[in-house]
Amino acid sequence: MDNITTSLNEQTEEIGESESELTEQAEVVLNHRYYLKDTEGEVTENSSELFRRVAKAVSSIEKSYKILPVESELLEKDFYSMMSKLEFIPNSPTLMNAGTEQGTLSACFVLPLEDSMEDIMKTAHDIAMVQKFGGGTGFALSHLRPKGDKIKTTHGIACGPIAVLKTLSQVSSMITQGGKRDGANMAVMAVSHPDIEEFISCKAVEGDIHNFNISVGVDTKFMEAVKNNTSYPLVNPNTKQITKWIDARELFSTIVDGAWRNGEPGMIFLDKVNEDNVVIDTLGEMVATNPCGEQPLLGNESCNLGSINLAKFYRNVKGSWEDKIDWDNLKKVTTLSTHFLDNVIDANKYATKDIENMTKSTRKIGLGVMGFADLLIQLRIPYNTELAREVGEYIMKFIRENSDFYSKHLANLRGVYPAGEGNDEYRNACRMTVAPTGTISMIAGCSSGIEPSFALVWKKANILEGKTLYYSNKYFEEDAKKYGFYSEDLMEYLSNGGSLQDRDEVPQWIKSVYITSPEISPEAHVLMQSAFQKSVDSGISKTINFPNEATREDVQEAYLLAWETGCKGITVYRAGSREKEVLVKGTDKKEEEEVFMCCDSPNIVEESGCETCKVCGWSLCHVA
Repeated sequence: MDNITTSLNEQTEEIGESESELTEQAEVVLNHRYYLKDTEGEVTENSSELFRRVAKAVSSIEKSYKILPVESELLEKDFYSMMSKLEFIPNSPTLMNAGTEQGTLSACFVLPLEDSMEDIMKTAHDIAMVQKFGGGTGFALSHLRPKGDKIKTTHGIACGPIAVLKTLSQVSSMITQGGKRDGANMAVMAVSHPDIEEFISCKAVEGDIHNFNISVGVDTKFMEAVKNNTSYPLVNPNTKQITKWIDARELFSTIVDGAWRNGEPGMIFLDKVNEDNVVIDTLGEMVATNPCGEQPLLGNESCNLGSINLAKFYRNVKGSWEDKIDWDNLKKVTTLSTHFLDNVIDANKYATKDIENMTKSTRKIGLGVMGFADLLIQLRIPYNTELAREVGEYIMKFIRENSDFYSKHLANLRGVYPAGEGNDEYRNACRMTVAPTGTISMIAGCSSGIEPSFALVWKKANILEGKTLYYSNKYFEEDAKKYGFYSEDLMEYLSNGGSLQDRDEVPQWIKSVYITSPEISPEAHVLMQSAFQKSVDSGISKTINFPNEATREDVQEAYLLAWETGCKGITVYRAGSREKEVLVKGTDKKEEEEVFMCCDSPNIVEESGCETCKVCGWSLCHVA
């Protein structure tokens, strides 16, 4: 691979600067989901007006901090500028709702779930209130007494966490968000819970609890027991008594088997998560995450996310890769984004008072990135190389340092987050999160999160009097035409799931630069996640893609590698492992689910735990 990298550095041709105009796909997504509409359903704004609406709403809270009107106006212009240039895009609820009466700007929430009927019913109520306006929710089942435990107050028998989970799933299914989709949820159970085996298998039958992702929360002691092939205790959360000792490696194999079969459960490494929990001594441990797993939160916290589009910071100059990144502008956008997200917390309207109080107590923000794969393409660096991981690690460290610096600056102006008073120097208890960015990356016209390209070409068929339109990675199409290997035959082949690696007419260096997610080894996927994790104090939403022929041992190795390299969680998906599956790549269809989308020919990819249509923007996990 070093030889390939060397040859790429010798390429004299450079990719031109990306255009700022919205793509056709972006306009489709915005028209369908984001632009304001009148009572007849007619669109009443354009992209410029959308970004101005959001910038005005988010900057308007400056007055509460006694900022001069002229300074507030300048900030509004800066917010508008970075969004209109597609350098930074906030999460979907902020784009949709800022400046409207609805005003819910947070993407996801973690709700507390304690062991009493009153608490369970309150959680059911809160999930309905959150999802009514499009929010996703996460829960920890770890505090619920196991199935069969005696209940002293009623002399009854506990139904157990899985029964509670099914009840919450039914509540969530009732709240179809905008009439288009079920709410998105995440259920986490500590590996030490006596009902952990039932939890691991609760989604073995496809369709059961369909609106919940599930993950097992594991600690270091469990992973060491797996490594050393020793036993591990299961503990009743109600009595704190050990109920039995289990074979750790055998239980781990059960987790791996479920992930191999249909992608679930994922794993969350709770000790690693809580290393960055700066309020653990006062507010407790984080035991649950948002639906896509990238944002561990305390009960009643919300995630307020936004992503920097790294593809926009490429400079078409000669020199090393460091020379080809506009560090000055990246620093500016990082500080503005940090300010923007802190303002979102105050501009927000919250589903419950408990959520508002806890969110404002910690003031957590989640600044992340997207377009990383596109940046690598412009730099001519293959995704699955050590150099690519070095680039990712360096960039994320740069963003983290500048966001941290500005959060301290805001703390000097506005005060530290209330829960950190006297113990911390930041405005925000955490700053970094890498979200899936399924639809906002389509608006920005860039690759999702830190994911590699899933496909280079996809198509929308039977439109415009029976014609087929091809949508392609813009850099790939430019290079295909520039270097003389573009053809309709190639585009058709790739849109049907074919691999660029199999085409003799394509130069080898092109094949290396444009390697796609299914062609990248699971090890390379995990190592990239780990490289970014070093500077991310929350989590990272990323899917470790496996080919269909991958073995259980392959999945096991990925899970172990994620733990050993410092990741906070891991999600895997083996191609074709779900019986009922929307289109995964090209036109290689399985049985289609009944889904709401605005195009007749969906092209669905699985990235970061979400399924997204690359044509119309439909998403099964539409939270960022």
